[in-house]
Amino acid sequence: MTDTQPVPDLRAWLAGGWTVERTLWDRGSGTRGTFTGVAQYTETPDGGLRYRENGALEWGSHSGPASREYLLRPADTPDAMDMFFPDGRPFHRFSFSADTSQARHWCDPDDYAVNYRWLGPDSFAYSWDVHGPAKDLLLESVLRRES
Repeated sequence: MTDTQPVPDLRAWLAGGWTVERTLWDRGSGTRGTFTGVAQYTETPDGGLRYRENGALEWGSHSGPASREYLLRPADTPDAMDMFFPDGRPFHRFSFSADTSQARHWCDPDDYAVNYRWLGPDSFAYSWDVHGPAKDLLLESVLRRES
C-alpha cells in the first residue's frame, strides 16, 4: 500500500460502481458507528461526475438508511477533480498526487481535513478529521470497485 499514487485520468478511473465501508468515531463522546453501502460515479454532460452513495448507517441510537451526493468537475490537470456540494458550492480538490492528496474545508465553525490514499488499481481510501467547538470526529472510508 502507498500513501499517494497518481492516477493519470481520475475521471475515467472513478467512473462506475464501488462498495463503501466507513467507520465513524466521535472522539468527544466515544460513540462509534459504521456505514456500509454502494457508490456510483456517473458521467455528467459537462465532463464531470456525479457521486451518489446509498447504504445503512449505524451511529449511536440511529440505525437506518443514509445517502449523500456530490458533483465532481475536471480540475486543471486530469489526475484531479474539484468536488462540489449538490447545490454547486465548492467543497475541495480530490486527487491522489502527492501535492494534492490532502485538502481542507472550513464549514464555520468546524475545520474538515481530508486525506486520500490510493490502495491499488481497484480501491482507495480517504479519511476526514473534523475539529470544531462541538465536533471531534474521525471518519474513515474504503471504496472498492464493484466486479
